[in-house]
This record gives sequence, C-alpha cells and structure tokens, in this order.
Amino acid sequence: MSEYGTQFLPRMGPGPSVVVAGGGTAGHIEPALALADAVKRLRPDATVTALGTEKGLDTRLIPARGYPLELIPPVPLPRKPTADLLRLPGKVRGAVARVREVLTKVEADVVVGFGGFVALPAYLGARGRVPIVVHEANARAGLANKVGARFAAAVVAAVPGSGLPDAQVLGIPLRHAVTTLDRAGLRDRARRRFGLPPTGPVLLVFGGSQGARTLNGAVAQALPGLLHEGVGVLHAHGPTGQAAAPQPGYMPLPYIEDMHLAYAAADAVLCRAGAMTVAEVSAVGLPAVYVPLPHGNGEQALNAEPVVRAGGGVLVPDAELTGDRVLAELVPWFREPQRIAAMGAAARASGHADADERLAQVVFGVLGR
Repeated sequence: MSEYGTQFLPRMGPGPSVVVAGGGTAGHIEPALALADAVKRLRPDATVTALGTEKGLDTRLIPARGYPLELIPPVPLPRKPTADLLRLPGKVRGAVARVREVLTKVEADVVVGFGGFVALPAYLGARGRVPIVVHEANARAGLANKVGARFAAAVVAAVPGSGLPDAQVLGIPLRHAVTTLDRAGLRDRARRRFGLPPTGPVLLVFGGSQGARTLNGAVAQALPGLLHEGVGVLHAHGPTGQAAAPQPGYMPLPYIEDMHLAYAAADAVLCRAGAMTVAEVSAVGLPAVYVPLPHGNGEQALNAEPVVRAGGGVLVPDAELTGDRVLAELVPWFREPQRIAAMGAAARASGHADADERLAQVVFGVLGR
C-alpha cells in the first residue's frame, strides 16, 4: 500500500503529471510558473497543470505562460486555524471537491503548493490521493502551508526559520530570464527601451502592486538631487500612484512589463521587500535599499535580512523613508562604482539562482522518477 493511502494510483503515462497550486498574487503565481518551466526543461515529456481562481492574477498570468489553468472556487483564509476550518465549511468542501475532479482529469502524480488561498484546497484535495510538495517563499509561513506541511511528502522553504519543521532551504524558483540575465550585454538595449541616458548610473524604483505610496513620495522629493548627481531614474509608480512628469533622465511608468530589461538598465534598486522582489533583485546582482511594508507580521524585513547581512543592500523602515534619506543612502553608492559592484556581487552570492531546478528535482525525487 502506498504511504499516501489506498486511493493513490501512479499515472501510467510517458512523463509525470504535475499540478501546481500558487494562484492569487504574483508572489504565489511566479514561483509556481518558474517551477513549471524547470519541470518542462528537465522532463519535456512531463505535463503541468495550474490550479487557480477567477480572482487575482491567475487568468492573466498563467495562460500567458502557456500552461492550462483549472479554476477552483476561491477560499478565503482566516489568519489562524479555526474550528470552522477543521470542519471544512461549504466553500472549502466545494473547492476540495473541484480539486479532486482536476486531479482525476489530469491523472495527477503530484501536487506542488506555494501557499495562499488556492493551495489550501489543493492540499486537502490531494491528501490521501497523490503526494504533496510544499514550498514556502516567505520568512514566516502562512496558514495554508502550515496545514499542508503536516502531511506533505517534502517541505521546502526559501530561507531558514520559516516555521515549517524539517524544511529544506532552496530559495525561490525564479524565471529563467531573470536567473540567466546578462545585464551588461542588455544594458544599451534596455536603456533605449526605457528612454534612459546611455551612460551614468540608473536607479530603478518599484513598490509592487501595493504599498508604493511611500516610495513614490520619497522619490518625488529626492528627484532633483538625483538628477543633479547625474543619476537616471526608472520609476514604476503603480496604476494609481502619482509621479513627476517625464523629463530627461527620469522615466515614470505605471507598470513595467519587461522587468528583466529594467534590471539590465539599472545599477541599484529602491524597492519593497516582498519575497519575490528580494529573490529577483539579489539573483540579478543589484544592490538595493529595501523598505519593508510596515504592516503584516514583519516578514518583509526578514525576507531581506540575509541579503543585507551579506552586504548586498540596506534596510530602511517605511516611516524613515524621505527624499533626504534616499539621497543619503544612494548618492554615496553612485559616487563609488566599485562599491556598487561589490554590493551587487554580494547580493548575487546570497541568492539561490538554481532554486527552480533544485525544487524540480525534489518533486522528481518524491515521485521516484
């Protein structure tokens, strides 16, 4: 009998059928798709199916990457396990039933979850049917992964101390375009793409889909000083954020589609400290001023701590970020190119650029093939 129960039947096909559950936000979707890409690179005969909901970014991001998307009902997660959760209320029951339909339809061999409101019904639906692999991207694990880790075949985390017992630390799976980025080779093209000066340092600023307001205000205050120092600025201010008007050396955009080109154009970054942000910025070797979101359980500061300890950036509390602080932190970097190079090398060395393929190998190991 399989350790996963009598109902677990291995798929009789040419390659493994992998189901990824990481819907909702880009922070959950992107690692799932990076793993999917790695699985297909290593095992072209494999099939990958993504679970998601109509809420969030699932219907936009997942099909655009070429993977089939199976929709399940969204399940809002409480902050902590509750009696209602353990009794599987109606929404959870319906989502779990739908997950089981999908697992049967695609003859799933394994479910890989990345947390969030898609992962919990995926774990519950897979339990006793197919093995589960849990990946935690944040420094502090969320509820879904805490539940899934209790009966997972393998548990993986991005950084130590996530709160998941016996987690193997591998980093966060990232897009191959990021981990293989040739910043120097793409620099000229990237700067032309964004209308930035071909020479001199460039600061990339982005705050993610939420929490950009503080960064936007500080950049507006610091902009005259940055331009006076000859620093170009590429500023993703968010769809509802405010920014100064475009001018020579300053390019504001609501959203940056080609983030790999933005990284190639830049010499340093001013950003939040979400798990994906920290992983990407460090993987491409850019020093950064990280400004953690001031709410939540403090995980953003913890996400950036390994990079900061390695010398690849600094942490600035949200309440302390002003235009003067931006200039005080960054202008000395731009005046010393060797310092920026050393910090970038430290940032890159602190990352896990091969996390996508290492996680894929964990998945294959669980399957025994």
